[in-house]
Amino acid sequence: MAREKKRRSGGRRSPLAAAALIGAGLMITGAVYAGASAAFAATDTQTAATTLTVEDGEKLFQANCATCHGLDLQGTPNGPSLYGVGELATEFQLSTGRMPLQMQGPQAPQKEPQFTEDQILAISSFVQSTAPGPTFPEERILDGEGDVAHGAELFRVNCAMCHNVAAAGGALTEGKYAPALTETSALHMYAAMVTGPQNMPVFGDLNLSDEDKRDIISALLYQQQSVQIGGFSLGSLGPVSEGLFVWIFGIGALVAITVWITAKSN
Repeated sequence: MAREKKRRSGGRRSPLAAAALIGAGLMITGAVYAGASAAFAATDTQTAATTLTVEDGEKLFQANCATCHGLDLQGTPNGPSLYGVGELATEFQLSTGRMPLQMQGPQAPQKEPQFTEDQILAISSFVQSTAPGPTFPEERILDGEGDVAHGAELFRVNCAMCHNVAAAGGALTEGKYAPALTETSALHMYAAMVTGPQNMPVFGDLNLSDEDKRDIISALLYQQQSVQIGGFSLGSLGPVSEGLFVWIFGIGALVAITVWITAKSN
């Protein structure tokens, strides 16, 4: 009898072991479910992203843009008409986060875009289908293989007075400013020249041909990729920051030396 009881007691499973087994099973089941859900969600997102149409763009426009620009794109007291704007300007404004506008001000600031790339293209296609305007350029215009020297000269003549010769941006009047171009994409450089957003003038073919625009884009892309060597850039603001530096530190040092010499002589 004693041996039989010992054998039975030795064969029993601890309640903790059963609980641990159940917990492990639940964890494995949860992990498998989470992985499957993520995979299905990624597939659904990819499918939705690749199936956006002009109709989808219209729905997105009505939900996010029509309040200011009107359902018919003819504008309202809160926003201008979009007739003649086209897909190039629409993509520029949405991709740079300037639109939708958060608040009225001297100028729409650049920020993180509210929409995905596919949503932006869908809205742009809808605008183009309803109110045609400037469209995307040929790929060669954006390839960065143009004449860099000629582009740099054109930039100095046509753009540097606002964007700075180093493309670092600069202040304008009444709280406005020309943004830095140190991280701007080739497409958005072209779009800015063609559509003239904010305070920027429109550079049509009579001002700058597509080849000229290609050269300017190539020069800016080259400048973005070049390594800055030697000295302090001082914000790349040219004579303004350089003169301020000399005034504060150069003349300040001379005044300090003069005071020290006078004190020593006395």
